[in-house]
Amino acid sequence: MNRLNGKVALVTGAARGQGRSHAVYLADEGADIIALDICADIDSNEYPLATPADLDETAKLVEKSGRRVVAAQVDVRDRAALKSALDSAVAELGGLHVVVANAGICPQGNHIPFRGFIDAFDVDFVGVVNTVHVALDHLTAGGSVIVTGSIAGLVDQKDLATGGGPSGPGGAGYGLAKKMVRDYTKALALTLGPQNIRINTVHPTNVNTDMLHNLPMYRTFRPDLAEPTREEAELVFPLLQVMPIPYVETEDISHAVVYLASDESRYVTGQQLFIDAGAGLKLGV
Repeated sequence: MNRLNGKVALVTGAARGQGRSHAVYLADEGADIIALDICADIDSNEYPLATPADLDETAKLVEKSGRRVVAAQVDVRDRAALKSALDSAVAELGGLHVVVANAGICPQGNHIPFRGFIDAFDVDFVGVVNTVHVALDHLTAGGSVIVTGSIAGLVDQKDLATGGGPSGPGGAGYGLAKKMVRDYTKALALTLGPQNIRINTVHPTNVNTDMLHNLPMYRTFRPDLAEPTREEAELVFPLLQVMPIPYVETEDISHAVVYLASDESRYVTGQQLFIDAGAGLKLGV
């Protein structure tokens, strides 16, 4: 406990899912939290995104840990709005030491128009770049940046169109974004290393969140069924992993985020950490 005392951590996509979990676990270790989320739906993404009430709940959970929190509704695609919200929160909380660029969407299905590619790529890659770049104005030696990747970044782009991963234009945009964050974080780690600022990426397999549990995603896993249920989709979820599990939990990723945020990982940078129950092994990594 208290591995992050005196630190302030920014988490995007903080209203629910992995983002909420990361915010709470970081707070439990002593960090004050800047929690940002769009809290609105994106048209090409057919499953509902988080709501303002979800973000309020995250803030309450952080406060329950005894930490300060600044929460704001911000679209990570809007760099100017992101910078304004972050600058204001940093001024209120007194600094910034940890960045968790986690916001993401995954539109699914071949019926999605090309806009799905644009939206997925803009949230999942451009949003990461926007978050990190506006945060760098505030980070100093000892700062840590953690980016959420995915094992989808291991799937060859041509295979995304033939049932080898997330499907349709949105899946293609998601897969490309997750591939690009790998090279982006490696390059930035080389750039920031001399300033003793670290950047690492965590790559989960399926995680037990709303991004996984929705009908478009179930159809991706069960293309043989028109209206697959959660139970029907979960029959094939374990096929992704070496370990016989359907998915990992948010806390499995949060434990890694806390480690990478803390001084325990002070010499760890440029790493691609797969928390995937062996899914990467199946993909030849």
